[in-house]
Amino acid sequence: MQHVFKVLAKINKLVLPSFTRKRLDLAKASKFQLALIGWRYFVTTRALGQ
Repeated sequence: MQHVFKVLAKINKLVLPSFTRKRLDLAKASKFQLALIGWRYFVTTRALGQ
């Protein structure tokens, strides 16, 4: 199952925007942006096996 999350993490890196490079303020982020951040966090932690 961890292999699936590693592939998803690579797809996320290619497709989804990086909010850290854009210096997004989390207090001003929209619900959609917060959902994307949560999704990326979920996939990344599962890909690392934690």
